[in-house]
Amino acid sequence: MQTINPNKLVLNKNNPRFIKDDKFAKLVQSIKDFPEMLDKRPIVVDEAMIVLGGNMRLRACREAGLKTVPYVVAEGWTEEQKQEFIIKDNVGFGSWDWNILLNEWNTDELEDWGLELQGVGIDEQDYSEKNKEIDIDSFDDEMVIKLKYTESEYNQVKGQLSKIAQTPEQAVWKLLGNE
Repeated sequence: MQTINPNKLVLNKNNPRFIKDDKFAKLVQSIKDFPEMLDKRPIVVDEAMIVLGGNMRLRACREAGLKTVPYVVAEGWTEEQKQEFIIKDNVGFGSWDWNILLNEWNTDELEDWGLELQGVGIDEQDYSEKNKEIDIDSFDDEMVIKLKYTESEYNQVKGQLSKIAQTPEQAVWKLLGNE
């Protein structure tokens, strides 16, 4: 591993991963607070010094004002290997154990570090006051279920449903045990 002025590395314009403003600001702050973490996760570049892994970290390092950043060169890789690495480096294969995180970690710190906790524990919330009693005797062949949410609650529900299927209707269908 070597170090280099971050301005000598080339951001990869074809990297499909990005971070929105608020999360990017958290990344910049985390680098300012704990720059040593970069030694364990250096920027990965090809022989032309184009970033393959760490595009957003490089942007954040520049924003944080770092004079040097650690990097490694992926030498001898084919274009196909470079493309595969760009995607695989940004794919999260694991899942969080929310019970451990919420009970054994400081949630304010987790959010400061960039872990999104919005919507976590959504099934623990009581929405019974949101919905009126449904009269099942008045069902026709097709019925509409109307739910009333605040904008924040709506975005949480929509986000959860989008993890299940492409449309809310498909998600509810799957939740009912249909495929």
